Amino acid sequence: MMKIQPIIFTAILLFCFSFSNGYSLAAERDPLLPRVPKDLLPKVKEMKNPFPETPENIAKGKEIFEGKGTCYVCHGKEGKGDGTAASGLEPSPRNFTNPAFHAARTDGELYWVIKNGSPGTAMIPMVGSTIDEEEAWYVLLYERTFNKK
Repeated sequence: MMKIQPIIFTAILLFCFSFSNGYSLAAERDPLLPRVPKDLLPKVKEMKNPFPETPENIAKGKEIFEGKGTCYVCHGKEGKGDGTAASGLEPSPRNFTNPAFHAARTDGELYWVIKNGSPGTAMIPMVGSTIDEEEAWYVLLYERTFNKK
């Protein structure tokens, strides 16, 4: 039994290190490529945020982003994709300060990712697990402000 414990310990360490990337941020995926499946993209692109871009609605989005939505953990408080959990993620979380990203993505596409997650990344579906649909739209309003800072 004593010989098994070091083997198990070594196996666990190897498993953990296999997912480590040396604590450096990996490159984010191409922001110009859509994350929405091609068959859904036309319909999703037509979706519009039901809430106007007002200071009050943006403040609601910030509260959710930095609170119950836990978005800041990966995306960082400044939206640069450098949150405390970002160093272990491959690819790194989206950098919301990238103007090319905001120019290429519609509100519907961003909402879809918040709701359904982003295939091939650590972005999990948030709607239904952490936030509701209305809160996702508020978060989206706040996300868009990172491009303007």
